Amino acid sequence: MIRVLIADDHAIIRDGLKQIVSLVSNMEVAGEACDGDELLKLLRNTGCDVLVMDISMPGKSGIALIRQVKALRPALPVLVLSMHRESQYAVQAIRGGAAGYITKNAASSDLIDGIRRVAEGGTFISETVADKLVRQLQQPEKDLPHTKLTPREFQTFQMLVEGHSINSIAKTLSLSNKTVSTHKANILQKMEMSTTAGLVYYALKHGLINEGYDAQ
Repeated sequence: MIRVLIADDHAIIRDGLKQIVSLVSNMEVAGEACDGDELLKLLRNTGCDVLVMDISMPGKSGIALIRQVKALRPALPVLVLSMHRESQYAVQAIRGGAAGYITKNAASSDLIDGIRRVAEGGTFISETVADKLVRQLQQPEKDLPHTKLTPREFQTFQMLVEGHSINSIAKTLSLSNKTVSTHKANILQKMEMSTTAGLVYYALKHGLINEGYDAQ
C-alpha cells in the first residue's frame, strides 16, 4: 500500500486529489495539509510513502519548503504538483530535492503514474526538464546572478517575470506589500538590473520562463 500525504492550500484541490488516490486499489491518503507549517507538523507524526505538494502555498512554500521536508524526512520522495509551467519551477524543484514535478493540468493517470514512480525510488519529469538538468550539470550555473537569490526572492522573481503586480504577489505569498517591495529591490540589486523588463529578458534568455508566457 502506498500512503500518500497531500499538501495544497485549496480545499477543492485536496478533495480532488483524495478522490483520485482513493480510486486506486493499492493507494490511500495518509493525511492532508493546507500550508507549509501544517505539513511540517504532520510529517513529524504521520507515516507516509509519498508527499504530493503544491509549490506555492501561504507561509512556508517553494524550494525552501522542499528542502525543509527533505531535512526532516530525507528518504521521503516529494512529487511537486504545481500550476506553474515546468520551464519556470521544475528544474529548481528537482535541484531542491523533489523526485518529480507535474502540472495541475495533467491527466489523473499521469498523477498516479508519478506517485508510483517516485514511490519506487524513481523520478517523474518530462524530457524537457531532464534535458535542462543535463545542460546544467554540463554547464554549472552557480555564477549566474539568479543563483544568488534566496528561495523567497527567487519565488518573487518568478512571479514578477510572469507579470504579477506587487499586490498580487503579496496576496499569493501571504506577505505585506512592503516585504514584497523589499524582495524586489534586493532582486534588482543582486542581479544588477534596474527594471522588471530587464528581469523578464534575463528569464527568457536563461530558460526560466517560456517565450510565450502569459503576462498577468
